[in-house]
Amino acid sequence: MSVQPKAVSWHAALADMKSGEDTPRAFLERCIAQIEEREGDIMAFVCRNIKGARAAADQSTLRWRAGKPLSPIDGMPIGVKDVIETRDMPTGMGSPLFAGWRSERDSASVRALREAGAVITGKTVTTEFAASEPGPTRNPWDNQRTPGGSSSGSAAGVAAGFFSAGLGTQVIGSILRPASYCGVVGFKPTFGAINRGGSHDYMSQSSQGVLAATLEDAWQVARAIVDRTGGDPGYPGMDGPAETPAAAKPDVLIFLETGGWRDASEAAKTAALEARRALEKTGIAIIDRNTSVEVADAERMVENALALSMRINAWESRWPLNTYRDRDESKLSAAMLKRAREGEAMSIGQYREALAGRTAARAAYGKLASIGAGCISLSAAGCAPVGLRSTGNAAFVVTGSMLGIPTISIPVLAEQDLPLGLQVLGFENRDADVFSVAGALMNMLPATVRA
Repeated sequence: MSVQPKAVSWHAALADMKSGEDTPRAFLERCIAQIEEREGDIMAFVCRNIKGARAAADQSTLRWRAGKPLSPIDGMPIGVKDVIETRDMPTGMGSPLFAGWRSERDSASVRALREAGAVITGKTVTTEFAASEPGPTRNPWDNQRTPGGSSSGSAAGVAAGFFSAGLGTQVIGSILRPASYCGVVGFKPTFGAINRGGSHDYMSQSSQGVLAATLEDAWQVARAIVDRTGGDPGYPGMDGPAETPAAAKPDVLIFLETGGWRDASEAAKTAALEARRALEKTGIAIIDRNTSVEVADAERMVENALALSMRINAWESRWPLNTYRDRDESKLSAAMLKRAREGEAMSIGQYREALAGRTAARAAYGKLASIGAGCISLSAAGCAPVGLRSTGNAAFVVTGSMLGIPTISIPVLAEQDLPLGLQVLGFENRDADVFSVAGALMNMLPATVRA
């Protein structure tokens, strides 16, 4: 049986924080009450630091009372995916090989969040090494269904009201797909836009991003990190206004089927097409592969994004998987051992060929920036599948990962009375523009499942 969980927006409580009608400690206690009520069924956390969270919330409360918050997210409860290092909790990476392992340091993003006054509540479940082997987390809408992966605990925790935002990572579809399944906002920035230092997601398509109750919560968390630690070394970091970018109705959008269209359920396709028609009725011109040569070329180049990305990941996983296998092969899943074998069977020439294919796809997609404000597509092939042994189909959201562009999943569609995300795809280093488009679409489309 499905239930409708209640995500809690920090942004929505800001006015009360400023007036003193609410406090960070009181906000945290409401989140803790949700954790105590539902964590036993959802299992979003690997570990929690409630004592530390309460102490941080108390300090934040004093700052708000003095009128001196450190940032707009001072006091916001946040969960951290367990591939991202924290000084006060282990970083297990979803693997028995690293059970209880501590780096004794904060990652760049976690350190930045603490400097901004955020309240780190705990480490959230990830799949094994942020790949495909599922963890124990269940979908808050229906405990018999997957929450998606690999940022499963962060997505489920936001949806259940355990915290307002969670850090996630995505190399294939690990932020947007769980956001879609759990009915929350998922933001994957331009590649390199958020500093990944201290995060075990080093592959060439991987980005650190945010799962959140609202667009405002997602933007403010990302902005707080970038303001204090920038992007990856050599990258400029996410740019944009201090406030969440204002919603801006686009003149032209591009409808992308991607390689996922052939896998989508009929109900999901119907939901996407109904959303398209609703947007067209507002005066937005929407073009697709049938009306634009440039879109048709881009569609052709991204059709096999999943297979291409998996080849790239396999090569890039040769190390450290070979060293993990040397330590104790019995503690690696069959899926991880298969990836190791696939990587070792590849040649450097095959890897270079795959990279060349990705570069060509990026060039073809880049041409769309001159004809539309962004693209829309489904975030998943349907609602969350029943069962916990698979994290679902990533064919829709891998496109943004392969292209290195900013993408957002917004919770405005539904299937079987369960969440289904609409994906907004932007263009490199124009992350603020994606938020502007996403904000406009959330205002124009019926909130069929929004909590």
